[in-house]
Amino acid sequence: MRLLLIALVACGGSAKPEPRHEAPPEHHAHHGEMPHRFEHAEQWAKVFDDPKRDAWQQPDRVIAALELQPTMTVADVGAGTGYFAVRIAPLVKEVIATDVEQDMVRFMKERARRDGIANLRAVATPPDDPQLSGVDRVLVVDVWHHLGDRKAYAKKLAAALNEGGFVAVVDFKLDATMGPPKQHRLPPEAIVDDLRAAGLDAKVALELTEQYVVIGRLRAGL
Repeated sequence: MRLLLIALVACGGSAKPEPRHEAPPEHHAHHGEMPHRFEHAEQWAKVFDDPKRDAWQQPDRVIAALELQPTMTVADVGAGTGYFAVRIAPLVKEVIATDVEQDMVRFMKERARRDGIANLRAVATPPDDPQLSGVDRVLVVDVWHHLGDRKAYAKKLAAALNEGGFVAVVDFKLDATMGPPKQHRLPPEAIVDDLRAAGLDAKVALELTEQYVVIGRLRAGL
């Protein structure tokens, strides 16, 4: 996995499009509900940052749904190579891009230095703990189906939110033409249930070509 959207950590790997072609080497079992490994960041970057991804990932629509403000701190959980993180950084105060893969974190740090993105902070996190606090938005892209105890992870994300904050989970539709094997896909209702169990007001907020976006908002007074 990548905790890797969103873009936002993730619990077991990197935010990825789950391509259905030959993967880079050392693609083997890992933690989480769906085993996967995302080492060798430079090779994965050819997939994660392929310009063709924009057509189905629709990053502009996802980012618009985040309702970002310049004063915000955003966590991209399972950020992978930084596909979403580098797009969000110019719009906010800080982006915390997390991943469980050390090589992805190394890649994002180098990418931020190379591109002069001073407000992007890449952090390695364990697969069962996002290690976040004081964030206004959490983006989790293509990662939720990799999590082990999804409800426990959702509670940790909810606890990290500032007042008025929310978690946005992007994952593949059951009938998507790409993504993880069908037996590992989650209906949006399952993610809604996970976020509600964490005390968030959750619903499907957006339908993309291949995916859906579930948003769980922090309830007033929590």
